[in-house]
Amino acid sequence: MSVPSGAPAAPEEPTRRPEAPVVLITGASSGIGAAVAHRFAAAPGWRLLLHGRDTERLAEVASRTGGVALAADLADPAGAAHLARTALGSAGHVDVLVAAAGIGWAGPFTAMPPKVIDEMLAVDLASVVHLVRRLLPPMVARGRGRLVLMGSLAGAVGVADEAVYSAAKAALGAFAESLRYELRGSGVEICLMLPAIVDTPFFERRGTPYRRSTPKPVPAAQVAEEVWRAVVRRNRDEVFIPRWLKLPTRIHGAVPVVFRRLAARFG
Repeated sequence: MSVPSGAPAAPEEPTRRPEAPVVLITGASSGIGAAVAHRFAAAPGWRLLLHGRDTERLAEVASRTGGVALAADLADPAGAAHLARTALGSAGHVDVLVAAAGIGWAGPFTAMPPKVIDEMLAVDLASVVHLVRRLLPPMVARGRGRLVLMGSLAGAVGVADEAVYSAAKAALGAFAESLRYELRGSGVEICLMLPAIVDTPFFERRGTPYRRSTPKPVPAAQVAEEVWRAVVRRNRDEVFIPRWLKLPTRIHGAVPVVFRRLAARFG
């Protein structure tokens, strides 16, 4: 049907701007999580949802990065569900989850307080699983998303005096590996970060400073950069930081007896 001469033209459809991607970063009040928040804030167009337990430090990071502070205690069994509801209620959806929250404890397992065992398993493992369970279905429904889980070299090879921490991180690695098979073809990808020693307040808070000469601590900003690459580049299943640490894990997998002898001798 032709438009009569002199009749006003039909208004053009407004151009829809692409939706800004949303990243939820746990443990963003300090350490690796704070460094990841600053790395995402340096890239234009991202909406940052920042989780932490220390509300004062979290507010400072949120102020510096332009993120939204979402306080929650992940040691509480209801904490992950509360955080997921708050995040989805605030932004409507989450495109990327960076699960960087974690706690540690060092010392003989026989001296470890039962309360600390429960808290570590809750924060380092259970809260991550429950948070993914809440955020993953909407990602699958949208056909896109990224899950970046903060594992540890301790979870790949085991470390003396960190039995429960190593167990929690090893379980997180198995969770990521299993879920990766389920997510194939869904448009959602999962990446496990495997840092060794990172220069953060983590060791001070666990009550035992890091005294080994090797491997040397890496800056939190280096881990944050690897997280960023895992989000913007596809098909990064696991990332060792520093990358040379992939070698001892391969020795551990191929010839565990040799690895254990070397570990017992050199630590």
